[in-house]
Amino acid sequence: MDSAHNSRQEPEAPPALRRRTLMAGSVGAALAASLLPGIASSPARAAEAAARRFDPHDWDSVRAQFNLSNRYLHFSTFLLASHPAPVRAAINDLRDQLDADPPTMAEGFGDEDRSTRVRAVIARHLGGRPEEVALTDSTTMAIALLYGGLKLRPGQEILTSAQDFYVTTMALRLRNERDGTPVRTISLYDDPARVSADEIVGRIVRAIGPRTRVLALTWVNSNYGVKLPARQIADALAEINARRDEADKVLFCLDGVHGFGVEDVKISDLGCDFFASSVHKWLFGPRGTGFLWGRGDNLGLVRVTIPSFTRAGYYAWVDEHPPVGELGAIASPGGFHSFEHRWAVPSAFDFHNAIGASRIHHRTVSQASRLKAGLRELRGVRVVTPQTSALSAGIVSCLIDGIDPETAAQRLRADFGIIATATPYKDSHLRFGPSITTTPQQVEQVIKAVARLR
Repeated sequence: MDSAHNSRQEPEAPPALRRRTLMAGSVGAALAASLLPGIASSPARAAEAAARRFDPHDWDSVRAQFNLSNRYLHFSTFLLASHPAPVRAAINDLRDQLDADPPTMAEGFGDEDRSTRVRAVIARHLGGRPEEVALTDSTTMAIALLYGGLKLRPGQEILTSAQDFYVTTMALRLRNERDGTPVRTISLYDDPARVSADEIVGRIVRAIGPRTRVLALTWVNSNYGVKLPARQIADALAEINARRDEADKVLFCLDGVHGFGVEDVKISDLGCDFFASSVHKWLFGPRGTGFLWGRGDNLGLVRVTIPSFTRAGYYAWVDEHPPVGELGAIASPGGFHSFEHRWAVPSAFDFHNAIGASRIHHRTVSQASRLKAGLRELRGVRVVTPQTSALSAGIVSCLIDGIDPETAAQRLRADFGIIATATPYKDSHLRFGPSITTTPQQVEQVIKAVARLR
C-alpha cells in the first residue's frame, strides 16, 4: 500500500474472497499429512512409492524415480522435464484435493497463500527473498513480463546479443514495435568452441554506450552451449555503473533457464539484476512452472502488465489506485493456473536438495565434459561447445560433416535408441543434454553411435 493507505486497515474482502485457512504440510514423502479429510493416496500410488524407495546417494535409485522409456537413452530431458516420483506424487495428491473440493483450494486468496510458500522455496534456492520472486508458467512468460514491463526513459536503449534465443529477441522486438525503445544487437563471440571470458566481457564493455540502460542476455546458450561468465560481466558493469546516476545504471538481465538446476550457484554469485527461468527443465520440476526474480532495490522498475490475483492487487482495485507492493504479490500473473503443478513446485526442490546441488552439478558437467572430449576425437565431428566447464554447463552441441543435424537426430533415435535434438536456430546443431537421468556408460554409447553415423 502507498502512504495514503498506510494509516488505516485494509477493507475487508467480500465473503467469496476472504482468506481461507489452507492445510499446510510438506510435499513428497510427507504430503499425505496435508490431504483433505476423506482423501487418501490410491493403492497404486502407495505401491509405486514402496517399489521406488528413494536413496538420493545412489544414482541408480535417482534414475529409478523417473518413468522414462527404457527403449531410449534420454539426452534431451532438459527440453521438458519428466517428473520424478516425488513430483508426480505431489501433483497427483494436489489434483485429488482440487477435484474433491475446488473452492476450498482455490477460492479467494487460496492460490496466493499456497503460492507464497512456492515463492519462498524458490527464493531460498536462489539465495534471495520471497518478495523478489514472481511466479509464471514459463521462462517465456517471465521474459515477456520483464522486457515488456521495464520502465525506461525515452531514448534509453536495450543491448542484447546475436546469440540470444528467439524469446528474448522477439520480446525486445515487440517492445520496440510498441513504444520505439531502441534495441541494439552485438555478437559476443565468433567461434563458440574457442571463446574466452575476456572476449565476451570485452565486447560487452565496448558496446555499452551512454544510452544503454538494459543488458539482455542468456546465461547458457541453447544452440552452442556457451555459458556466459556472468560474474565477470556483472563486475565490469559495476565499474561502469559507479560513474552513472542511479536512473542511468545498466540493468543486467539474464535468461537463466539452461543453467538453473545445473549450476550450484546463488543469485549473488551471478551478480545480475533480473533472472528468468522455468522449473520444468534441468530441475525436473512440474511442467508449466517458472519465475521471474528481481533484486530488491530494482523491484519498482517493472510495470505490472497482467493483473494479479492477490490481496495487493485486489485492494488496489477496491481503493482505485495502482497496485503497490512486492514483485511477487503484484507481478505474478493472475487467473487460474494448473494449480496442482504450481503448488507442487516445492517437491522438485526437495528432490534436488536431497540429492545435493553440488553432486548434481558434478554429475551433469562431468558427463558433458566426457561427451565433448569423446566427440572431439571423432573424425568429421566438430564440437562447438567450449570444453571448459567455466564456459559451459550441460548442453553439448556439434556438427557432423555431410549430415544435417535433423537427419543425425532422427538416425540416432531410429538406429541407436538415442534421443538427441536439432537446435531450433538458423545455424542448427546436433545437441545432447547429459543429466541425472543419464549415465557415464550411456555417454560412451552416444560417442560410439555418432562415430557410426558417418
